[in-house]
Amino acid sequence: MSDFPSRRRVLTTGAGAALGLGIAGATASTASAAALTATSAHSGGPEETRTLDELYQAAVKEGGKLVVYAGGDTPTQQDGTKAAFKARFPDIDLTLIVDYSKYHDVRVDNQFATDTLVPDVVQLQTLQDFVRWKQLGRLLHYKPAGFSKLHHSFKDPQGAWVAVSAIAFSFLYGTAAVGSDAPRSPLDLVDPKWKGKIASSYPHDDDAVLYLYTLYARTYGWDWVAKLAGQDVRFARGSNSPGEAVFAGQKAIGIGTAGSAVSSSSPARFVIADGHPFMAWGQRAAVLKRAKNPTAAKLYLNWQLSAETQKNSFNGWSVRTDITPPAGLKPIWEYPNAHVDGFPAFMADRAEVERWKQTFALYFGEVKGDPTPGWPGLHPGA
Repeated sequence: MSDFPSRRRVLTTGAGAALGLGIAGATASTASAAALTATSAHSGGPEETRTLDELYQAAVKEGGKLVVYAGGDTPTQQDGTKAAFKARFPDIDLTLIVDYSKYHDVRVDNQFATDTLVPDVVQLQTLQDFVRWKQLGRLLHYKPAGFSKLHHSFKDPQGAWVAVSAIAFSFLYGTAAVGSDAPRSPLDLVDPKWKGKIASSYPHDDDAVLYLYTLYARTYGWDWVAKLAGQDVRFARGSNSPGEAVFAGQKAIGIGTAGSAVSSSSPARFVIADGHPFMAWGQRAAVLKRAKNPTAAKLYLNWQLSAETQKNSFNGWSVRTDITPPAGLKPIWEYPNAHVDGFPAFMADRAEVERWKQTFALYFGEVKGDPTPGWPGLHPGA
């Protein structure tokens, strides 16, 4: 593992240093007292009581603008969200910028350091950033309407952030491509008959995909990983790529992608097998404390968490406890094999994340090396 700091760490450190200059002269006791005061002063208060229409009118009076940084694989991935928001609130000028979360977060860090903040809302997969930003006092403590109905895994107690959607990663297959001999669990993916027929996103490029692969390794062992490495898997960047390969008929199976477990008419089936791991998390969103359009930002969170929006989730899962999933599904937190609480803990340990990344890069041929089980330091978490 390299001892050189990552780009994220460099920019994060720079942002922290810039903030640190303003408090360098403070004593430890003064800092502690200030922290206690800040904690009591920013409990988030009661839930929002204004309706969406009332918030809408207030946001229009505020200036009618909103900028959201959203995590995703392609620039158009959130076009549906933008269209639905614009249809409901036509007088709000919404700019919704989609990029990998690991790029958005360093942009935000640098913007804080240079006093050039752009977004009002951040909606990202990098869960650890929300914990860090809360500690740095960068997030507005705010509880949208319905906050009390959110599952406890999907909200910060003080309202520093909320999860606006529940996303799951597993593998899927093309029903026509596999016929009656479909893989029933990840164990089946190493069957020689699937050699050359599998697509996957790079596990060392996307932390959610990485976590899925760590669950596979922990459950099935490194022999299974070695067998998968011999399957001539086609790796590509972005969790959208495996699904695209399957839907285009290029590959029979896609690993490390999102899907719907209730879509029976789809040409592809998303697999969740009892007793076998997949992974799920709540995509976190927060209003930045220095947001130029805080009322529009609050409107966005309230709309995302509204029962109307949550009932229309693409995969049938909601972050709210009062919305019943479609027939055949349980709430996502009722699947122990989804490891809903495991992913935030995984994301918090960045050193361990880096070790897993480099390990899978070795196994799947992205760097030169001999992935033998006895190689010192090769298997993180062993």
